[in-house]
Amino acid sequence: MDWFPLYNSIRIALISTGIIFFVGIFSAYYIAKTPRLVKGVLDVFLTLPLVLPPTVVGYLLLRVLGPKRVIGAWFLQMFDLKLTMTWWSAIFATTVVIFPLMYRTARGAFESFDETLAYSAQTLGLSNTYIFWRIRMPYCKQGILAGTVLAFARALGEYGATSMICGYTPGRTATISTTVYQLWRTNDDGAAFQWVMVNLAISFVVLLAVNMLEKKNGTAKKKGGI
Repeated sequence: MDWFPLYNSIRIALISTGIIFFVGIFSAYYIAKTPRLVKGVLDVFLTLPLVLPPTVVGYLLLRVLGPKRVIGAWFLQMFDLKLTMTWWSAIFATTVVIFPLMYRTARGAFESFDETLAYSAQTLGLSNTYIFWRIRMPYCKQGILAGTVLAFARALGEYGATSMICGYTPGRTATISTTVYQLWRTNDDGAAFQWVMVNLAISFVVLLAVNMLEKKNGTAKKKGGI
């Protein structure tokens, strides 16, 4: 059994999750402070990939990053670098697809934060950077961790956008999801079932981790009287 699809899927999911962890947190933090109208518009725009079919997301990315499009052609001409049909092309797709999960979860966590804690810290002369990393983030860490785990699981199982922007090449761009489809398409049900079971096992562990984080968060809030 060739384990490259698992390795490639984990590699793509880890990189994508690392990107959206920071981008999602800071987007949620600063957008939460904007006026209501601006927040509503930005919220719709940033959450759109969550409701769009993944194939639509993949098509839109191809329209932007394709070798005959402005951005794709510029990278190809300047750096001889293709942004599509390579393994790292999937990073673009998964990052866009999973970003709303991290953004929405982080925004919910920040909105539940007791701002009196930040005001009290400011009266003590603490900087906003210190307050963010040492007070706000620890307070919201359970929700943010749950969002991170969910985003990772979604990235690991992404198919629609990934298949459109990076295709399927064994040993180069294959992921778990694209491998399952290709094996099913060639009537290799046995191998396809093996990869399905691998995906199910990973999904089970991820969901178990999320439930444990949520339970821990609820217990901590009860003890803290929140």
